[in-house]
Amino acid sequence: MTPHWYAAYTCANHEKRIAQQLREREIEHFLPLYETVHRWRDRRVRLELPLFPGYVFVRVALRERLRVLELPSVVRLVGYGPLPTALPDEEIEVLRHGLHRNLQALPHQYLAKGRRVRILRGPLTGLEGILLRRKGNFRVVLSVDLILRSITVNVNAGDVIPVEPSALDAKRPAAPRPLAPEQREDRGPASASRL
Repeated sequence: MTPHWYAAYTCANHEKRIAQQLREREIEHFLPLYETVHRWRDRRVRLELPLFPGYVFVRVALRERLRVLELPSVVRLVGYGPLPTALPDEEIEVLRHGLHRNLQALPHQYLAKGRRVRILRGPLTGLEGILLRRKGNFRVVLSVDLILRSITVNVNAGDVIPVEPSALDAKRPAAPRPLAPEQREDRGPASASRL
């Protein structure tokens, strides 16, 4: 079976620990981080935090998913039914390689609607997102619909083109709706069994 990328839903604040355990088991994974400064009364501390809190991306064949699920802090592999749902391999690979090039990526509230654009140049070439314009700067919101999470990256206005809605978009099912807070703590995002 061919390996694909899946989103592993984790216990809160265990993403780095899981990434270390995946590294020890030689399981291909992707945990994008960003740097931020937290201020306490007496000092400032630089921290690296997950861009997609609560998730680590893993690349495994479906029959090998138990290697991931055996880790104590992995809750489940995310999906819409009894089996995990694979993420688009090309999009995760572009994100994986693009975010390692010191892009200023930050977490953002999940967006599914807005002015869609495609990135034409740079390390995230080919990805589509929603264009934001703030104080003369352009940012693109990139979303992973399966986990209802988004990030933003800076772009130059000349590096994006509008994406025209197609007939396929009208037929495409809407992105999953976020769960209520009480459901998230109990079940996580999209429902899926542990196996």
